[in-house]
Amino acid sequence: MQGARFAFGPFVLDPGAGTLLRNDDPVAVGHRGVKLLAALVERPGEILAKTELMDAAWPGMAVEEGNLTVQIAQLRKLLGPAEDGSEWISTVPRIGYRFTGAIKQLGSGRRKALALPDKPSIAVLPFVTVSGDPEQDGFADGLTEDLITDLSRSSGLFVIARNSSFAYKGKAMDVRDIAQELGVRYLLDGSARRAAGRVRINARLVDAESGDHLWAERFDRSVEDIFAVQDEVTGKIVEALLGRLRPPPPRNRPKSLDAYDLCVRARTLMDDAPQSARETQLMLTRAIALDPDYAEAHRWLALNHWMGWVHSGGPTKADRGTALELARKAVALDPNDAGCRWVLAYLLTYERSFAEADAEFEKAIELDPNEADTWAAMSDIAVLSGRIDEGLDHIGKAFRLNPFPASWYYLTLGQAQYAAGDYGAVVETLRREQTYRTSSRRFLAAGLAQLGRFEEARAEAELFLVANPHFRISHWVAMEPFRDTATLAHFVDGYRKAGLPE
Repeated sequence: MQGARFAFGPFVLDPGAGTLLRNDDPVAVGHRGVKLLAALVERPGEILAKTELMDAAWPGMAVEEGNLTVQIAQLRKLLGPAEDGSEWISTVPRIGYRFTGAIKQLGSGRRKALALPDKPSIAVLPFVTVSGDPEQDGFADGLTEDLITDLSRSSGLFVIARNSSFAYKGKAMDVRDIAQELGVRYLLDGSARRAAGRVRINARLVDAESGDHLWAERFDRSVEDIFAVQDEVTGKIVEALLGRLRPPPPRNRPKSLDAYDLCVRARTLMDDAPQSARETQLMLTRAIALDPDYAEAHRWLALNHWMGWVHSGGPTKADRGTALELARKAVALDPNDAGCRWVLAYLLTYERSFAEADAEFEKAIELDPNEADTWAAMSDIAVLSGRIDEGLDHIGKAFRLNPFPASWYYLTLGQAQYAAGDYGAVVETLRREQTYRTSSRRFLAAGLAQLGRFEEARAEAELFLVANPHFRISHWVAMEPFRDTATLAHFVDGYRKAGLPE
């Protein structure tokens, strides 16, 4: 049922997109809830055992049955009663659950195809492994991420960002459909395995428009040669699409494979729950101990130290100083890494070192115009400077390079829409499942308040404060690097109307 959607009563469930709509309005159902509801509606009228449902919502995990009970109760509350007053999901005592409503299967809710850029465009799909070993999976993911980074530094290419490439991990889809959804012509995919001191990599470049394989090669090398293989693959892709060009400046490669493995694992936790922050910090600290000159590990550790204090009133000024010191060290170690540059630029902005920050952002774009995170970060800073149209343009570029981004892109978009006074768009953006339960809720509350929907605004403000109990408007004003007093006053007005504490 790849791509199928399911309609019942006033609802439409799209399992692939992870969304549930009621009369075309999003319902705030979580990831586990979507998985459970999808398992039930795909087999209406059938009794699904509790173990089967737990496997659907928590694949490969050992969980208590009580977790399932809680999720089913939440689903029932969200769905409410059916038209005849009955429950959509019935309990079969001691066995499981059954979906009792009438289901209509709809066609694919596939995203609209994006127009191709005016330069050769490519996405690197997650390389696969054949063993199912988590360590092998991590190695393949790291290889994929590094290839994306290497290719994106070629200014003649348009390269889709990591988050959006990894949205297709484990999904069996036609390459043409993937290319249309991402708005690219070419796809790079392959397989990878590391064992007994060797790496075996198969890679191929596909023209999704014609289905032709433009290039394919197999590599069997010593594990110490992994970065040389990455450079070779990148060079051959660039040559196939652009001809022989002068390569971009070399990257500072890690000298320790153990440090590299730790950094790859830490990358995946940076967008995860706050509880992962300490684990991430330990991994990156260990990576730097193993390889003191590893620039990327310094960059991620800088962000890790910084993320806690900005909005919540959490870690101290010492943590801010540590973050900035690590970011400066990262740039010193690898001045040609655009990721290190934009992180330093962002932290400098929050220290009010505006001229130096602007120069670092400019250098980051020069080094890598495909770095979507740079454009998203620049959008945030432009809005706080009162350059609203510029901020909207920057976040638009970020979404085009990264159509399936991390939650903070939606926060940044919602912030820009609020600054522009487009409050209806704010509500639509920030009620998306991808961002709804994050700190973006403060902008949602402000947007609802400006629409005069004060009851909803105060409810969202209260929910925001559950996760951010130390938030105060005064602290936020002191922390955010506003350069435009009118824009600042606009945000404060919305916060006050929503009932957020002074």
